[in-house]
Amino acid sequence: MQWTNKGGVLLLAGALLALSGPLAAATASGAPGARGALGGPGAQAVPRTAADPADGPDPIDFAVVVDQSASLADKDLARETDAAALIVQGEISERSRAAVIGFGSSEKPGQSPVREVCPLSVVDAAGRERLSDCVQELKRRDPARTGPGTDFPAAVRQAVTRLTGAGAPSGNPAGKTVPKVVFLLTDGRLDVADSPEYGSDPESRQSNGARRLTEELARARAAGVQIWPLGFGAEIDRAALTAMAGGGFRGACSEMPGSAPRMRVVGTSAEIDKALQETFAAARCARIAHGTVGKPPADLTVTIPPIATDGSLTVAKHDPKVQVTYYDPAGRKVPVRGEFDGSAFEVSGENGPVEALRVKNPLPGRWRVHIEAPEGHRDREVAVRAIWQGRLRSTVVLDPASPRAGERVKVEVRMQTRRGVVVTDPRQLAGLAVAADLSGAGFDPVSFRLADDGKAPDAKAGDVRFTGTLTVPAGATGDLELVTRMEAPGITSDRRPLHAVVAATAPLVTAGLAVDGATVHPGGTVHGTLDVTNNDSAPHTLRLALGDQTPGAELAVTPATVTAPPNRSTRIPFTVTLGKDTPFGELGGQVSVVDTGDGDRVLRGAFLDVRVAAPPTWWERWWKAAAGGAAVVLLVGTVVGIRLAARRRRRDLTGVTLELCQDGRPIDSLTVRRGQSPGGVFAFAVDEPYGAPPTLRRIPGGGSSAAHVLRRTGGGELLLRPRGGAQVPVRAGEPAGIGDHELVVRGGRQAPAGGARTTPWSRRPRRTGTRDGGAGSGSRSGSGSGSGFDPATGAGPGTSPGATDYDGNF
Repeated sequence: MQWTNKGGVLLLAGALLALSGPLAAATASGAPGARGALGGPGAQAVPRTAADPADGPDPIDFAVVVDQSASLADKDLARETDAAALIVQGEISERSRAAVIGFGSSEKPGQSPVREVCPLSVVDAAGRERLSDCVQELKRRDPARTGPGTDFPAAVRQAVTRLTGAGAPSGNPAGKTVPKVVFLLTDGRLDVADSPEYGSDPESRQSNGARRLTEELARARAAGVQIWPLGFGAEIDRAALTAMAGGGFRGACSEMPGSAPRMRVVGTSAEIDKALQETFAAARCARIAHGTVGKPPADLTVTIPPIATDGSLTVAKHDPKVQVTYYDPAGRKVPVRGEFDGSAFEVSGENGPVEALRVKNPLPGRWRVHIEAPEGHRDREVAVRAIWQGRLRSTVVLDPASPRAGERVKVEVRMQTRRGVVVTDPRQLAGLAVAADLSGAGFDPVSFRLADDGKAPDAKAGDVRFTGTLTVPAGATGDLELVTRMEAPGITSDRRPLHAVVAATAPLVTAGLAVDGATVHPGGTVHGTLDVTNNDSAPHTLRLALGDQTPGAELAVTPATVTAPPNRSTRIPFTVTLGKDTPFGELGGQVSVVDTGDGDRVLRGAFLDVRVAAPPTWWERWWKAAAGGAAVVLLVGTVVGIRLAARRRRRDLTGVTLELCQDGRPIDSLTVRRGQSPGGVFAFAVDEPYGAPPTLRRIPGGGSSAAHVLRRTGGGELLLRPRGGAQVPVRAGEPAGIGDHELVVRGGRQAPAGGARTTPWSRRPRRTGTRDGGAGSGSRSGSGSGSGFDPATGAGPGTSPGATDYDGNF
């Protein structure tokens, strides 16, 4: 861009940019009044009231059983205690129940092999506080009451009895089977050689103990209790842990791989908290997001995806003196109790070594956790993680809406969260299996699968609309009930039924319904058409209805009722009007047409295919009007030219390096070369080739809505707009979320004009050519050094060699 080529238009652009900078920054940072999508593509934040607790995740009953034998050092026992506290505090359902049990052996009078430090308690707000206090009793061993051995049979027996016994308080819904799970932590192997209960000599005692363990596992299996063993250290009996996992109940929370009980072993007690939280997430069909680690004072971050509807942010403080403050992705401090912007919050463990913030309907994106501590309490590293589950709501359209017996029916399903986030990014639903069950009078229930693969009847692969077909059984005589099922790691379905009626004969009135796909502003309108054929001799009154609306949309359809004249076909236009406070993003819901003269029979339904965008600001409208006039040529001449040139230099991104990180480690980088960031804007994409790690690729020409965009303001601030999302500020060296990955921006020196691109990590396959298909592609650093990156280990700042995020398979 040259001053001599643009003249007065450039002068006006500079003046407008100077005015727009603060406003744009305020919007990007989530300042009060800012609205928009946060957290990635396909996500929209809807500030509305939180959901009923009964609509939350299904509860589980669980017991954490902790080895307190003499083989554990005090530091190992302390780490076991913190790990037990993490999963008790991090449980996402307030209707679940939890117990904590320590165990050793019984070798002399007065000793018991088990010690129940926390009785079975409902994990609501008060229950979590009680559990936060009592779990700390695990650290205090009493040799007079518990022996030094390892009595696995007694530990399993106590946990199974507590989970299956009567008379315990219950927050579970009546008539619903609640999973029962035992998490067993140990550093060793069965040791009852000195326990008189098992026989008269050490050899027979060990043999009898092994036999007793088999019996207790059979009892657990019969009672429906799962056993998930977690071992650490070098003395672990892997075969025994495998037998415990296989000997208990083999049921699982879903049909997805990894949700059935299995054992796990880690090297040291330092790995227990992370491993146990991952094990817990697998057992209750949740997901875990690992955040950053640091010593106070520090800002730690963790990313919650758009599909999460219930979650807990757990903070492993280790020291009760550490104080924690939570900030949502819009940069706003959230309350530790109560409701705020459509989310409900509840903190526990503030005065303990483990703290957790349970959130219903969390705002998707990167959360910030600020930690502070007084002098003398800043030597321990603090880790933040999020355990979450997405309870999706399915919106279903049948075609035909009222089928006849023996007729083939097309079923189409779209998903959204309670917060109103319409899921449009297929990567958020990787591994999702969708099925449906049809039941009714006159036939046995029928199950069938739905797919989003682009194969008939599915219209388009990857549009997150799952489609399938079935034939209504010939014996169907009346009401039909359709229930969809969704299964994936961390995702469950609300299983709301869709009711329909079998038509006895061909209907006299048929309808076709189409709603225009459009991008509109809040308060705008969307057009549609209704085509009706009435073969009856009398007119029929039809009603247009809206269902499964995004919270806060306040939609209205006009006209609400129409008349279908007799013996003719009619096309009737209609409009859907959006409320002025409709949130930005993909609009959920559907339109259906109902025949009021035929028992409110649904004739046809159609999804709304609408994206709500922010209206242009006053300065954008002013810019368009002024650009057409072209009359402002000589405003302030030389002074503005100098200031504009300085602004352009400050906005130049030449030499800035983008690092793509996964599991906290850099996997690819891209450096901005001279001339690639016109106007301070650099567009790029993340490619995910099959069978290879993700890579960064520059998109020439400033990008589009399909690209991620990094820009620098005239004041030097860096702003990142993830694809389809809102701009957020980023700071050099700190990770920012883009979809399923993290991006770290580094540097800013002038890069050589013709810098070559090389493969940054030695483990990558060699590539040839440029990434964008022509000259001027982004350059790539070859050494991986600098900015805190260790080329020997591949570790960046705040990471440790070998650190990985849990992906559901361990």
